[in-house]
Amino acid sequence: MAADSRHPLLDTINLKLLAELSANPRLSMSELGRRVRMSAPAVTERVQRLEQAGIIKGYRLLLDPETFGLPVTALVRVRPGPGQLPAVAQAAQETPQVVECLRVTGEDCFVLTVHAPSLAALEEVLDRFLLHGQTTTSIVVSTPVPLRSPPLE
Repeated sequence: MAADSRHPLLDTINLKLLAELSANPRLSMSELGRRVRMSAPAVTERVQRLEQAGIIKGYRLLLDPETFGLPVTALVRVRPGPGQLPAVAQAAQETPQVVECLRVTGEDCFVLTVHAPSLAALEEVLDRFLLHGQTTTSIVVSTPVPLRSPPLE
């Protein structure tokens, strides 16, 4: 989004608040206020307005899949067969190993992020989607850029 087409609530102070919360969403309103040189009640009001406007969509707990016995992470592209688009979306919703499902443009209609305990278990997940179309799978070997907020400049 270009700077001139930003949401009207995204003034300099709110951008500072968002940057601080992006770096550490567990900050107390008091600490957040200290960091942006405002009172805790004023910061709380601003954060609530950002939440109500849908700018802050939520707060997330990121867990390490490996600690839960899920060392295999894969990106799965799915190209649904004719009339299978809703079935793929439903299968993604019903498959707990699918932690993200993106509807995309191009030859494939979906990109899924899947966590599995083994390649054999990943194969079982893939088989659920092969009922509805073709899959192409890439195994993640590292994450040089972990999930982060969009740039706030």
